[in-house]
Amino acid sequence: MRSIAFAALMVATAATPAFAQDGPAPFTGARIEGQVGWDRVQANGGHKDGVDYGIAAGYDFAAGRNLILGGEVELSDSSTKQCVGSATAVDPRDCLRTGRDIYVGGRVGTLVNPRTLLYAKAGYTNARAKFTEDDGSDRYTLAKRDLDGVRLGVGAEYAVGPNSYVKAEYRYSNYEAGVSRNQVVGGFGFRF
Repeated sequence: MRSIAFAALMVATAATPAFAQDGPAPFTGARIEGQVGWDRVQANGGHKDGVDYGIAAGYDFAAGRNLILGGEVELSDSSTKQCVGSATAVDPRDCLRTGRDIYVGGRVGTLVNPRTLLYAKAGYTNARAKFTEDDGSDRYTLAKRDLDGVRLGVGAEYAVGPNSYVKAEYRYSNYEAGVSRNQVVGGFGFRF
């Protein structure tokens, strides 16, 4: 009886790597990607659209047959500059220019088929911002600040090949000082 149980255990152990490859294998391991997309910054009761671009890296692992968990970091920048006012002494023009944004967070996903992963993400984000004022005769830098915030997002990844993928993602970031942003980005990445 012990030899039958041992043989069954050996067969199950030998079959496990093949079983794992049928599941989440295209979505596990280290990854690096480039991304670009739409960026809307909201502050001072107004908003402005621009382009967000950056790089990201992460590591994902299978936590079950269809469950993926991972961590990620991202460094991005943006062309967005949001202004209100008309640059006069009575109505000075106040502007917010966004700079680099650093994100560190985690994600949880599920396979909807062998090549498609749907996921949700959350984490810490820190954006650099420059606040300026123009009264028509002079322009002043009011502050340069690093704004702490929280980012939430959802997305989908599609495995193009065993080591490459494309993705689409929506994310919302809420920073201190009344600044927030909505973004929709697309990316192309490699796993290794």
